[in-house]
Amino acid sequence: MKTEDINICVFGASSGRVDKTYTEAAHELGRLMAGQGWTCVNGAGAQGLMRAVSDGALMAGGRVTGVIPKFMVDNGWCYDRLNEVIITADMHERKLQMAEMTQAVVALPGGCGTLEELLEAITWRQLGLSTRPIVLLNTHGYYDSLLKMLQRCIDEQFMKHSHQALWTVAGTPQEAIEAIAFEVRQGPIQLEGKY
Repeated sequence: MKTEDINICVFGASSGRVDKTYTEAAHELGRLMAGQGWTCVNGAGAQGLMRAVSDGALMAGGRVTGVIPKFMVDNGWCYDRLNEVIITADMHERKLQMAEMTQAVVALPGGCGTLEELLEAITWRQLGLSTRPIVLLNTHGYYDSLLKMLQRCIDEQFMKHSHQALWTVAGTPQEAIEAIAFEVRQGPIQLEGKY
């Protein structure tokens, strides 16, 4: 199962203090992406899960493109081993750039920045502004609470039941790769509109 010339946007923590369970899963995801011939596109972080997924891809001979705002580069937060670094004016331009150059999204565990990026990607898909598959890599059950909250949104009719199809949950890096490959092969799925 090889789908060449695919750029995968990976959101994830920049914290270097997280448990190694998370960094090992991120590293494995990068390795598996490289094995598919996919390019990893992330926030160019030099620490945490961003670095781990980059290292996994690079060690397996894959490509990594980092997209990072200038103020982060100025603060020394950019990872210097990446194949390509795109510097943006600000955070908004960074997210738009990543959206425009990728065919799928994987959300690794992370904090406020990762959650904001993930929920924006889900919102764009819900509104029909994007057709990119979205996969939550639910390492160690990290996203269980968010998934419960999203289910409550559905149960209380803030979202439609059909909108559960906006994202896929993967328990392992291998499951995440398989979910992306399946959706990319199938092409964009038809989703019920928000209204």
